[in-house]
Amino acid sequence: MPFGYHGRYLRIDLSSRTFSVVPIEEDVLRNFIGGGGLGAALLLAETSGEYDPLGESAPLLFIFSPLVGSPLTTSAKFSVLAKSPLTNRMNDSLSSSHFAIAGKKTGYDAICIVGQSESPVFVQITPEAVLFEDAQDLWGISSAEVATSIRSRIGKHFRVAAIGSAGEKLVRYATISNDGRHAGRGGLGAVMGSKMLKAIAVAGDRQTEFASPDELVRYSKWLSKQSFGAATDKYRELGTVSNLLTFNRLGTLPTRNFQQTSFEGAEQIAPDVLSKQRTRDSCAACTIGCEHIFQLGDAKKTPVRMEYENLYALGPLCGISNPETVLAASAYCDEIGIDTISAGASVAFAMECAERGIIDEPNLRFGDDQALLATLQKIAQREEIGETLAEGVRLASDEFGGGSEEFAIHVKGMELPGYDPRALQTMALGFAVGTRGADHNRSGAYQVDFSDQIDRLNPSDSAPALAIATEDEAAVMDSLILCKFLRGVFEDRFAAMAEMLTLVTGWKIDSTELKLTAQRIVTAKKLFNIQQGWTPVEDTLPERFFESPIEDGASAGGQLDRERLKEQIKAYNIARRWHENGDVPQDLIAELGIENLKPNI
Repeated sequence: MPFGYHGRYLRIDLSSRTFSVVPIEEDVLRNFIGGGGLGAALLLAETSGEYDPLGESAPLLFIFSPLVGSPLTTSAKFSVLAKSPLTNRMNDSLSSSHFAIAGKKTGYDAICIVGQSESPVFVQITPEAVLFEDAQDLWGISSAEVATSIRSRIGKHFRVAAIGSAGEKLVRYATISNDGRHAGRGGLGAVMGSKMLKAIAVAGDRQTEFASPDELVRYSKWLSKQSFGAATDKYRELGTVSNLLTFNRLGTLPTRNFQQTSFEGAEQIAPDVLSKQRTRDSCAACTIGCEHIFQLGDAKKTPVRMEYENLYALGPLCGISNPETVLAASAYCDEIGIDTISAGASVAFAMECAERGIIDEPNLRFGDDQALLATLQKIAQREEIGETLAEGVRLASDEFGGGSEEFAIHVKGMELPGYDPRALQTMALGFAVGTRGADHNRSGAYQVDFSDQIDRLNPSDSAPALAIATEDEAAVMDSLILCKFLRGVFEDRFAAMAEMLTLVTGWKIDSTELKLTAQRIVTAKKLFNIQQGWTPVEDTLPERFFESPIEDGASAGGQLDRERLKEQIKAYNIARRWHENGDVPQDLIAELGIENLKPNI
């Protein structure tokens, strides 16, 4: 077994309240690494044919990586992976916290949970045992309160991942939370809730060894120093919330459900005025320190972690310019455990439907602070219109009808993050082909649009290859797992990642092998989606972006050309060595070793 791994995963069946230890072969580890890559391999091995993501047989995976526990900065991360109840496609969400370190110390590279408990339960995992504990008294309380209660009950050395009330009520974009951070997109909290699993508590002392410990320490010191330098100054000093004014100036800030690309109230919710009190924080084992925590001026003096995406989705997307409202909405989403992007997008969609008279909601209007807060509460409780919006934009549009599908802003059921694809057309391609749906984390194509490599309003034929390069890079980073804010530190990112993996595992890996690994991981995810019913018609964008050009601002005239996007998708598929319609050839599956994945590895 290579260094950095335990070479096995824990399989827990909640229906029978039993567990087993399953070995993972070395070639599977080398081919898929860890995190999102290994998770894709395990999900393929654990399933066959279409299944209900909220059904009893649906696997929910927590996956670590060979770098977890190493001195490498930003390596304290884990991936949660399952079939998404929002998209019915593969979904992997990443999170940073001490849960990753404690989870790997249990002696496993992954934890796979299947089955459904008859009553609320939390699972306690150590190297010596797996215990099933009654969680009836924890049902209905926030994830933060759950973690405090469990740790006071079984020991402060445990780390806890839990769901809030939204996960219990199967909101299709519910999150899984740990240490105040969230595996956010795709509704994996609903998968956990469907299993009546309130929380997982992990602790252990099983350390993995590293192939070249002295060299690894030297490299880690160099990397830490670089990560605290100019390449990450923006994230540390300003945070991602600073993107709001930049995107507003460039005309790429989605506003009022993507009806505009700039927001007249942006200055009112800019970072400098969002809150008078702001502090910085870091994820576990991180030297960058990009987190910016604002204080909500309520009686509790509630701290609120703010990123660009929740600021965008609960602000401009809903036409909200009141900073207290945006902070309160974000804090509420964290408390109940829902993805801020999908939550804001669902409310914004309903606001437009109401303004157009498609639904009878006279108080639901863009810019109405109370309407936003009240609708979020209805989503959390699945009451009134919240019952429909808890299903996400795609299914809400199916129910509302009235032509609302033309401005139901999603790809494969996943609501869009804060990038208007008419103004960032390489990103448009990344959204369309993404195996997770509209996603700025699995495709970094926006980097291309913001560079001098391409005209973002009229990309050249090089766009597919450039989009693939960012997608491959993300696939490896999300499997190692490393923070993407490190990208600017490296001159040759694949070579750097290969060096880190070599120092940890002892494998002699180079950038050529890692690029093949990226192709394997992306193809494995696509293959899973095909098995779950994917068809080529899914690889597209909402009608609004083809039919309604941007009217003013720095991106005026931006509009997607339907046939042009189809040609780019075809070129993307061919460059991926897939069939031009996106199907995966059998000979490529064999060549990449994906067909060798067997149930239980």
